[in-house]
Amino acid sequence: MQLLETKKTKPNLKALFYKYRHAWVLSYGILYLAWFAYLEQAVTKKFHIITMPVDLKIPFCEYFIIPYLLWFVYIAFGVMYFFFRQKEDYYKICAFLFTGMTLFLIVSTVYPNGHYLRPYEFEHENLCTELVRWLYRTDTPTNLFPSIHVYNSLGVHIALTHSECFQHKKASRLVSFILCVLIILSTMFLKQHSVFDVLTAFGLAAVMYCVVYREAYKKVLVLLRLGKPEKSPVLHGLRL
Repeated sequence: MQLLETKKTKPNLKALFYKYRHAWVLSYGILYLAWFAYLEQAVTKKFHIITMPVDLKIPFCEYFIIPYLLWFVYIAFGVMYFFFRQKEDYYKICAFLFTGMTLFLIVSTVYPNGHYLRPYEFEHENLCTELVRWLYRTDTPTNLFPSIHVYNSLGVHIALTHSECFQHKKASRLVSFILCVLIILSTMFLKQHSVFDVLTAFGLAAVMYCVVYREAYKKVLVLLRLGKPEKSPVLHGLRL
């Protein structure tokens, strides 16, 4: 009886490994974390200050720590959902996120940057300010642009809105949009990033959108050339 169970288990494990063999892509996380940890230790004092005048007009608000921390859940959900549900979308979201993250590491390496926007003291004392203090202790105000918080949030939202899995899930897409917007705002209201970091993240996301989701991009070009897109069969399956 034990022998039979062993024989059944081996093929099942083999099939499981084969089914989820695309997990190798996630090994990129080891490279990213190691490189980022090096930058956090290396870039501490000598860096280019990245700020814009509008940064001084944005008030600090500790309550934005909630969506800022939800970013980790949001990104993990986006990647793992497609990992288990839709392999093609999984490869697309990984290509989008990991390419942008690599470019961010390269920029931070050749052009060390940071800012001095963080407040020295807080007006209120509550749980949120304690979380902000923890964030400030664990994450230095360096290696900032393009903002990975902003870039990855845009990447996940784009992936969700372009996936067949969420085509008829309006509520899910709305929640994703609201959370994406709140996360982007949180980077500025917590003084984690300059407006410049946010703008460069949008710029990079726009470029990567055209690269990774080029099928939809090409369809747009075809529609513009054809004219009268409402009568064109090219519209079939187009989600922007």
